[in-house]
Amino acid sequence: MTSSAPRIAFLHTGAVNIAPFGALATEFLPDATIVNYLDDRIVADLGDDDRAASVPARIDDLVRAAAAGGADAVMFTCSSISELAAPAAAAAGVPVLRVDEAMADAAVRAGRRVRVLATLSTTCGPTLRLLEERAALAGVEPEFTSEVIEGAFAAVSSGDRATHDRLVAAAIERGAAEADVVVLAQASMATAAETVSVSVPVLTSPRLGVERLAESLARSLARD
Repeated sequence: MTSSAPRIAFLHTGAVNIAPFGALATEFLPDATIVNYLDDRIVADLGDDDRAASVPARIDDLVRAAAAGGADAVMFTCSSISELAAPAAAAAGVPVLRVDEAMADAAVRAGRRVRVLATLSTTCGPTLRLLEERAALAGVEPEFTSEVIEGAFAAVSSGDRATHDRLVAAAIERGAAEADVVVLAQASMATAAETVSVSVPVLTSPRLGVERLAESLARSLARD
């Protein structure tokens, strides 16, 4: 940690996440300097056989840029790339946090039946693998089910947040009827959780992730 006023880099795959994470940083990290890095083609390219292989190197380049700019920590705000956090951290020599790790920890503690909702198939796999990882660390064996919500990502990508939230809310209600906890795999889905009332927890990553980031930085400052 370079000073009591940390420099934090958020790495985004969609511009839609810049403002919400900025607001959370203001709440949890009011003294931090925030820098945003964006590659808004990563999600699309992960589903493109000709371009998917380019993604790890592009992520490494962005994390190195953050480190060169003096970042004390980097947070990936996209679950689709969370599995690239460890190698990117090793390559750049700076801590890289996964936004969905805290959510996954909360999910595996919340109940046996965990329902994962995503608006992209490229996010569903990484989220399920993260949940399995965190469940193993916690010594529990939940039952995971998942659904990719058709049409929701296309709606939010075109600026139709209302349709996105309606489709996700309906999926939350379906999932809540069959699960002990519902997990929204993408940070961009968080607004939909505010539109429904169900009898089980509905977990989203942004607030939990930034809260853990703040706790991690506080521990680093205390050690320094």
